[in-house]
Amino acid sequence: MKAAGTFKTERIITTPQRSSINVQNSATPVLNFCANNYLGLADHPSVVSRATSYLQQWGNGLSSVRFICGTQSIHKDLEAQISQFYGTNGDTILYASCFDANAGIFESLLTEKDAIISDSLNHASIIDGVRLSKAQRFRYANGDVADLNEKLENAKHCRVKLVATDGVFSMDGNIAPLRNICDVVERHNAVLFVDDAHATGFLGPTGRGSGEYAGVLDRVHLVNSTLGKALGGAAGGYTTGSPLLISMLRNTSRPYLFSNTLPPSVVGAAAAALDIVSNEETRTPLLDSLWTNAKIFRQRMQDAGFTLAGKDHAIIPVMLGDARLAAKMAEMMLERGIYVVGFSYPVVPKDKARIRVQLSAAHTLDQVNYAVDSFIAVGRELKVI
Repeated sequence: MKAAGTFKTERIITTPQRSSINVQNSATPVLNFCANNYLGLADHPSVVSRATSYLQQWGNGLSSVRFICGTQSIHKDLEAQISQFYGTNGDTILYASCFDANAGIFESLLTEKDAIISDSLNHASIIDGVRLSKAQRFRYANGDVADLNEKLENAKHCRVKLVATDGVFSMDGNIAPLRNICDVVERHNAVLFVDDAHATGFLGPTGRGSGEYAGVLDRVHLVNSTLGKALGGAAGGYTTGSPLLISMLRNTSRPYLFSNTLPPSVVGAAAAALDIVSNEETRTPLLDSLWTNAKIFRQRMQDAGFTLAGKDHAIIPVMLGDARLAAKMAEMMLERGIYVVGFSYPVVPKDKARIRVQLSAAHTLDQVNYAVDSFIAVGRELKVI
């Protein structure tokens, strides 16, 4: 793995998560361009304050699963807050992570008489969740609506046909074509499930995610997402959908039934983050900053000659191909005070190594421009551009 450039090491951060951080053994702070902290809420004063107050009032944890003695009123309040955030008259169930939510949904809702039609680039947690289900499995080419239609035709004999897709494909920065997907799903009387981990809180006019971005929020049947990225950056995930389906998950979803409930501090942090995103006065400047940063970074990098993936998102992959090259560039960028990480197989396909840059509302324009300047300098030195 080391020889191939695919061995992964962990850099140790010695400060809170923010745009400028300290890394162990680094003499000076570095700029962080690889966190999922899209809105900069991981160390937001309101988020930290609410987490602290919930910790003091409700304790450190429940030492139990939800159906035994692990449900406090704050857990029900947060589930109601998430349901209200989507505005679809549904219900919500909390999990320890979005990975757990994805692991628990397919096995619970589908049988061998049913079918899952999954996008080929779906997140690993969806893939693992699908493997746990007895449903028949079909896979369609990434974002290819014609292939999706063909696979649904092949599954027409199945009782329930559930289409599963990421709202945003995190390694590529591509947004799923949900409007076209909805048209095909409805034509086949199927069910649409969206993992919106890299969209919730900041994609769409009011941050409701990829469904809102595509104007089809009311046409998506089930949404799984996370509290550990834009919504405070801590932990936790959820499924939101019809009350009947959520009730089924409460009774049959194994990660829910056999995992401790969310700690009160995480619940408080998520509630505060949702308050910020749900309020136009606090949400608008964050979204404006995020999308301005992303636009400037992408435009300057394209003008410099870099090959970029994705579109209209704060994830901007710098495509390099070779795993060793991606690792080397990341090392050289860190020497210049820019914290980025090279991604290679098996996280991404072979010969598709990249550095995934992630912009945040917390980045200043000076920080964004310095990152681009550093990429240009290192890119020329390595003959990437």
